[in-house]
Amino acid sequence: MKKEENTPKTFNSISDLHRVLGLPKPLHPLVSLVDNTQIAVDVDQLPTSFLLNFYKVSYKKGLRGKIRYGQGYYDFDEGGMVFTAPNQLLATTDDAEYKGQTLLIHPDFIRNYPLGKNIKNFGFFSYAANEALHLSEKEKTIVMGIFKNIEDELQSTIDDFSQDVIVSQLELLLNYSNRFYKRQFITRKAVSNDLLVQLETQLDSYFNNETALMKGLPTVQWLAGQLAVTPHYLSDMLRSLTGQNAQQHIHNKLIEKAKEILSITHLSVAEVAYQLGFEHPQSFNKLFKRKTNLSPLEFRQSFN
Repeated sequence: MKKEENTPKTFNSISDLHRVLGLPKPLHPLVSLVDNTQIAVDVDQLPTSFLLNFYKVSYKKGLRGKIRYGQGYYDFDEGGMVFTAPNQLLATTDDAEYKGQTLLIHPDFIRNYPLGKNIKNFGFFSYAANEALHLSEKEKTIVMGIFKNIEDELQSTIDDFSQDVIVSQLELLLNYSNRFYKRQFITRKAVSNDLLVQLETQLDSYFNNETALMKGLPTVQWLAGQLAVTPHYLSDMLRSLTGQNAQQHIHNKLIEKAKEILSITHLSVAEVAYQLGFEHPQSFNKLFKRKTNLSPLEFRQSFN
């Protein structure tokens, strides 16, 4: 029975991906640095969508997606980077329109290192393609230098230190990428501030229109969807602007709305909790006390 064309192709090994792309066998079974111009198959021969069971860090030349404000751009023209974690759904067209390099790392390669656990703390692995990291010329030089170090190590004779060196270079690459993303949030400050205004508008509407009463507490996933960004990107962007992540912003808006209801209505604490989307009044009491050092009832009494 023929598989449906929409079924994603899963690649469990880097060697399998190399074979499908018409590339030579990787120098190491668990890590590879690919020159994208060497891909030797036509796009229409590749699966339309696929899943990789390993990490992928791509540097793309001429990356699209710069945001224009007034007469200038908030991003650079030197290309950019996209990061994907294992089991994220990818599309062939995402990789078909650029030149650059792609670093592939199987989780087993870093499993016995601290990075094996810490890599999950790099939120940009969950960003969407349109939230890519745009590089300045100086940043590009740093990234290309690290890629060259990894390439040289892969092409050298493997010894007891080879894996340690490559893992160290990978960790350096991710730490620099973290720094560069923080820079990008600043250079895109006008864009980020617009997003912050939209966030406030969405939360105001959610609580004022009694959506919370019908659908429960707003989630970070819901809020990110309304703003057309990924949850990780939203939280990281907000943290760079305000020092708080998306969940904290939701809680702050919720407490602000709770104070308003408690001060101008005679609803019971339980009724206030249900109106704000809580299933159990005890959860509302606990959050309110943690945020204000007062119980909802104590707040109402002190206000009066």
